[in-house]
Amino acid sequence: QVQLVESGGGLVQAGGSLRLSCAASGSISSINVMGWYRQAPGKQRELVATIPSGGTTNYADFAKGRFTISRDNAKNTVYLQMNTLKPEDTAVYYCNAVIRRIGYSAMYNYWGQGTQVTVSS
Repeated sequence: QVQLVESGGGLVQAGGSLRLSCAASGSISSINVMGWYRQAPGKQRELVATIPSGGTTNYADFAKGRFTISRDNAKNTVYLQMNTLKPEDTAVYYCNAVIRRIGYSAMYNYWGQGTQVTVSS
């Protein structure tokens, strides 16, 4: 089994910062891309940022210049540093990872349970 566990969400005032973490655990052979998505009430889930095991990070336009994604491969952990937060950033933030399990050749997509981020004006 593989689990993704997020932490770091909470309530913050506009202009503030939060750092989200997501740790993958279980029978992991390798992790390809890791990323963050978010879903606001009444809206579809959308990409925030992704980071491959090696290569260029990718950001949604709203995240560029304010959010930074990073990962620690030794800890199977991905982070999202969010600065200059706005009320419209309020959403549930989900961690995502494409993982090959030990003993399997295929890679599968896994999601965390989500962490609430609320930005007050």
